Parts: sequence; C-alpha cells; structure tokens
Amino acid sequence: MRTIDLESLAIFRTVVEEGGVVRAAQKLHRVPSNVTTRIRQLEGFLGVRLFRREGRTLSLSAEGETLLNYAVRLLRLADEAVSDLRTGRPQGLFRLGSLESTAGSRLAPILSRYHAAHPGVVVELVTGTTGALVQRVMNFEIEAAFVSEPFTAPALQALPVFHEELVLITPSEVRRVRTARDLGRSTMIAFAQGCSYRKRLEDWLGSADVMPGRTLEFASYQGMIACVAAGTGFAIVPQSVLQTLQATQKVNQHPLPERVARNRTHLVWRGEPSLALERLVGLLQLQGAPDAMKDAPDEA
Repeated sequence: MRTIDLESLAIFRTVVEEGGVVRAAQKLHRVPSNVTTRIRQLEGFLGVRLFRREGRTLSLSAEGETLLNYAVRLLRLADEAVSDLRTGRPQGLFRLGSLESTAGSRLAPILSRYHAAHPGVVVELVTGTTGALVQRVMNFEIEAAFVSEPFTAPALQALPVFHEELVLITPSEVRRVRTARDLGRSTMIAFAQGCSYRKRLEDWLGSADVMPGRTLEFASYQGMIACVAAGTGFAIVPQSVLQTLQATQKVNQHPLPERVARNRTHLVWRGEPSLALERLVGLLQLQGAPDAMKDAPDEA
C-alpha cells in the first residue's frame, strides 16, 4: 500500500508558507515546474484539489487545510525522531519479557532506575515460562527476556544477571525432607510445562525414580504457595520470592542438592540490540552482573 512520502508533504507545506510555487521553489532550490509537478502528483494520489487558484495567487482548499494540519504534525514527529536518534537517546516502546518470579522480586528497582535515566522509553513487560519467553524472543515478538537455567537457545545472546537459591516448600506438618523419596506420591504444584524450575524439580524426582501422585499447575507463585500452605502438596520456588511475598512462615523450606538449588537468571536477546536494550544491558552490568555478555550455551 502506497503512503504519502514526507518529501511531498514538505514541498506542500513550503508552498503554503511561501504563498506560491515560485517562492517555494526558490527556498527549496528547485525549479518551479518540479514543485508544480509534485503538488499535482500529491493531489492525484489523494484524489482532491489542495489549492484554489485565484488569478495569480493560490489559496488552500478545505481539503488542503486538513492536509496541512496533518503535514505539520507528521513533519514535526519526523524531525523529533531524527533529533532523538542523533542524540543517542533511546525512545519508544521496549517489549521486555520476564519470569514471574524475576518480575515480582527483582525488577522493580531496576526498571525504576531505568525509567529515571530514560524517560522516553515505554517498557511493556510480559511474563511467562522460560520456554515460552525464549520462543517469543526467537520470533521477535519481544526484544529481550529474563529467563532461567536450563534453557536451549544457541541463536541468542545471554547475559547472566541474578543468582537464585531454589528451595523445596511443603506444608508446615512436613518437618524434614532428606531425599526425593521422602515426598512419596505427594502432589507436585508447579507452573505449566516450559518452566525451567519445574524441569529441575522433575529431573531431581526422576533421578530417584519418584513419580508425583498428580500435578497441579498454577499461573502465579501466590497461588502455588497458598496451595502448599493448605496442605495440598510440594513445590520448588526461589527463596527471594518467599521473602518478597512474606511467605517464609507459611510453609516449611527444605534444602535441595546444590546442582538443583543453585540457579542463574539470564537476560537473552536475538541479533543486534536496540539502543533501549543496550542501555538496559549497561545498567545490569553496572549493578554487578556476574559475567560479561556471551553467546548463550546450548544447555545452560
């Protein structure tokens, strides 16, 4: 579909401002016939007359008045875009994905500082599982996402940003869990498939040949923790989430083997980062991201 080009709008505006084709041509360093042709082409494209010719003078038609209002706004926006880009200030919409746990316990102070430094950027935050977020980044539906190990994304760039300590939580009457076998056929409470924490838990249970009696899937940690506190089953959660939700007294916490408990959250993206993403990466690195930017491993 054809659209009006900005150069035609600029010529039209100049003709209006200068009061005629000849003076507009002089200002634009064009020959009058070229200006006349561009105006006629614009009128032909729109299917309306933009000027009324009264003797040797031109005056705007009603349609011309309408177009002039749009032309002024569009040309001003174009000038602002060029100015902002040339000054190196990030602007516009920045679509960012995050695990719910990271959004709830980690991002508020970071995004607050980011907004203070870059008020022209509008951050649109979406949450999901690691698997879903990685796929959305791969499809360019979001520009970047905070995801957790393990994930498979050889085409993505990754910056490790947070260390998480995962703990097993059970109802308060379950005093001690030494091994996965101590859970027996209890109910597992987790996010949907694609959650990397769920995969860690399932791998740990599988290594001991433990099969949960059933699995209940939730969409929020609040729901998961409430269900565990009510005595329904067990779950795996980051310790930072329990502290943020002030839920440490509602359930019992049990340590997990180090290979299960220790986890890292990464910021991942595909291709060349935008200016908005570059600024976020810089902010995270200043806050002490543990490793420099690197290619994401096949299996982190």
